[in-house]
Formats: sequence, structure tokens, C-alpha cells
Amino acid sequence: MSDCSMIDVCEATHVVGVDFGDKPAGLEATVGDDSLHDECGIFGIWAPGRDVARMTYFALHALQHRGQESAGIAVGDGKSVFVRKDLGLVTQVFTDSDLSALSGKVAVGHVRYGTAGSKGWESAQPHLSAINEVIIALAHNGTLVNFDQLRVELINMGVPFRTQTDSEVAARLIGFFTEKKHQLRSGIAHAMAMMEGGYAMALVRENALYAFRDPRGIRPLCLGKLPGEQGWCVASETCALDIVGAGYVRDVRPGEIIRISDDGISCEQVLDPEPRAECIFEHVYFARPDTRFHGRSVYSMRYQMGVQLARECPADADLVIGVPDSGLPPAEGFAHELGLPFGEGLIKNRYVARTFIQPTQELREMGVRLKLNALADNVAGKRLVVIDDSIVRGTTSKQIVRMLKDAGAAEVHMRINSPEVTWPCFYGIDTDTQDQLISARKDVNEICEFIGADSLGFLSVDGLRACVPSLAGCEGCGEGCSGYCEACFTGCYPVEIPASFSKGKFLEGYKPRNLSRASEASQMDIQDVAKKEM
Repeated sequence: MSDCSMIDVCEATHVVGVDFGDKPAGLEATVGDDSLHDECGIFGIWAPGRDVARMTYFALHALQHRGQESAGIAVGDGKSVFVRKDLGLVTQVFTDSDLSALSGKVAVGHVRYGTAGSKGWESAQPHLSAINEVIIALAHNGTLVNFDQLRVELINMGVPFRTQTDSEVAARLIGFFTEKKHQLRSGIAHAMAMMEGGYAMALVRENALYAFRDPRGIRPLCLGKLPGEQGWCVASETCALDIVGAGYVRDVRPGEIIRISDDGISCEQVLDPEPRAECIFEHVYFARPDTRFHGRSVYSMRYQMGVQLARECPADADLVIGVPDSGLPPAEGFAHELGLPFGEGLIKNRYVARTFIQPTQELREMGVRLKLNALADNVAGKRLVVIDDSIVRGTTSKQIVRMLKDAGAAEVHMRINSPEVTWPCFYGIDTDTQDQLISARKDVNEICEFIGADSLGFLSVDGLRACVPSLAGCEGCGEGCSGYCEACFTGCYPVEIPASFSKGKFLEGYKPRNLSRASEASQMDIQDVAKKEM
């Protein structure tokens, strides 16, 4: 028991109904996976009189692309908080009886692909903590770059931990400050002052929903309203609002806390917004095509990326195809710009998901063939332009080129609708070491030779900027900021990366640039921050 009177909810089933399901015998693995992964998707809803658990379930369906490792829903019924979470897809975790048992007026849901900390069953979210008699459930998207430092300090103060995740650090930190300040809103505000990195979070207690976001807005979070006075929602993407019938109101502002309860909705700017640095890869790959950012659909942005790519890296070909699914809109734009035929050349098996079965080496070598197959009738004898969203390690692109040539393609010209991914991400994408990235070790010609393509071209950074909504970046920093985080392309990191966090993660000769310094509060002792007013 720590001095903040937090109890371990996992062991306090008499305080809150907790159902984690049956823990699988083995941890999940990905077969032949060479794509970038975002950490997770979150959804929160306040809707008294509605079936909030089922609405959250359907919203998580819409966000399933953001994480396939685990799923969970926590519901507050006015007296306590109840949770169901487990490893697996949304459809694997929840049954109809599970959802019927989760009755209440406020809920938060989560789908996870783990980056910071362990990737097992215990790290599934929402994460539960108890602060005296108050139960909270936290859903988190992003990565805290200083979570190790915060975790060590909390442990030294007697705060218990069950996982290695930064999400648990956030929940415990909120709990500590809440106990000191006797108010959850204040506890969240103090925790935000100390947390460095990219994060978007939704939190429920028994009678309220909270949503808050890092001061640079790196990870996405939007606010929606149900028809009439039925309630409010927050979500990682607008497509989750659409599925429950909520209308988009606005984005949660960077550094803002939104609270929704019987008292209505209140919005408070608790941290001064820093220069905007939204993750530009949301537009390239992570978000669903029907999601909208700043008034534009992701589909329209990706289509324009294809148009711009055709202008920068044209190719003479018989057919333009896209790698499903994110490569299809830019392939359409590329073909239209050059007046080339656009069609299908790769068929995706939409029933291949992440698996708990440890793959054999034979299955690993099959790799992308488990997910994609060439349409020989369309590609045989043709010169192809193949559009994909990115090249990370190069192994998937190599298998795609080989597959198409085995199907009879005369030429395969690869075009990528993003710049080269040369630098690791520390804000919620699973490329935390630079040696994973082929573009950090090889030039374009060498990559082209490695993957076996007849030619290779990438969209430029300026070209990508021209295809996404214009945002106000930082002024006068001399770094050409665009309002987006482009660190994976440029090595310019909007949030300072502690040396302890980045040690050993850059290749020799690469020196990242931090565009800002860590906040004053994040460098203070937790006890000293507790004395401040927020």
C-alpha cells in the first residue's frame, strides 16, 4: 500500500467486477509482418439510457485497424466500474453475454498494438486503478518518453506496478496526484504536466468521462455528439463516431481536459499548447480512408499523394495497382495523373489476422502470401507500377515484387506515397530502433536492388506536405516545421527524447534534432509537482 492509498484492482474483485478472460498459453505473434503499427485506438462515451457497452463494441470494430493485440471495455454504472478485456480481436474478446453484463451510462474502450512495455495479456487495456474508493479505467494511445523515470520515482514512493507499460505509469501518476489534490481533474492536470511524449487518453470513473491530449497534439483524439441530448463521444478517429451515429464536433485541443458527466460538458485548457506536431503518418497509413482530419477525408489526401507522386516519380507502364488497402487511393491518383489504366493486381485475404500461434520458419517464409496473392490474369506480361504506403524493413516489398514476377509481370516499378522512413518513432509507432529501417542503411538504388524492383521512387517531404491540410507549425525555429510530426522522415523530434530512452536506438553517424526541451515540471520531483497549482 503506497502513501497515495492506491490499491491493486486486479486483486480487489470485491471492489470492482473484473473479468480478464482466460489467459492464453502463448503470446501472440505476427506472421510475415513488415508494416508500421500504431499503438492503439480509443473510444469513450457518455450516454445515460443507451447501451454504452454495445456502442463501444461497435466503435472498437471501426478502430480495429489501429490494434489487433487486445481489446477491452470498461463501464461505469454510477456506483463502480466494471471491465472486460483480453488478448485478441474485438470479436474474439466479447460475447453477447459479456456486453449484456456491462450495464451503465459511461464507457471507455481500447484496441491495442503494444509498443511501450510488454505485449502480453496483463498489458491489455483499459487499465484499472483505485484511488481510495474511486475506481478509474484508462485507455491510452501513444508513448510517454519519460515513463521509465516516472515509474522508478513512483516505485521508490511505494506505488505498486503489475506491468511495464507507460499506460499503467499514467494511471498511477494520475492516482497519486488525485489523492494529494482530492480531485480527479486536478490529478489529471498534474500528471499531464509531467508526462512527455505523444498521448491521447480517455478515462472513466463511475459517473464521468474524461478526455485529454498531449500539448502538441501528436496523437489524434476528436469529440462527437449524439443526436439531441443523448450524449457525447470521444474517439481516435471520426469513423468511430460515424458507426454510433455521433456527429463530429471538433478535435480535443492539445493540452485540454474535457469532462462529461451529469453536470454537462466542461472543457479546460490546463497546459499551454506547444507548437502543433500532429503525426503525419495518420494520413499516410494509420487512419481509415473514411476518417476525416481538419475537414478532409483521408481518402482524398491519399489520392492526392498519388497525384503528387506521379509528378515527382513518373513511370511508363501498362497498369497501376495498389497494395491493399492503404495503397489503393494513391494508386488511383497516380494512374489518373499519368493517364494510365488503374486496376487490381493483388488480392487481400481479409480473414488473416494476428494469431496466438507461434509461426514456424516455413510460415515466416510464406510471409506476405498469407495476406496477399497476385491476380495473374491481370498482371501477366504487363509492366506494372505498384503503389505502397511505405517501406520499413524491405522484406514485404521484396516478397510482393517476387510474387508479381512469379505471376508473369514483365516489369515491377515500386512507388511509395511517403518519404523514406529513416528515423525511429518514439511517440506511438513500433519502430523504436533505427537498425530496423532499410532506408537508414541503404540508398534508393540499393533498396531497389534488394527488393528486386525495376525502379523505385518515394514521395518527397515537401510533396507529402502539399497533400495534407495546412497547419500552423512553430514559428522562427528555422527547421521548416509544418504543424506535423515528421520525425520518421527528417529526424526532427518535436518532443525531446531523453538520452536514457534513446540510448542504442540510433545508428552510428545519425544525430537526431530535438525541436523543444522537456517541460520544467517533467524534470521536477513528483512530490514537488504535487505542491503546484494547476
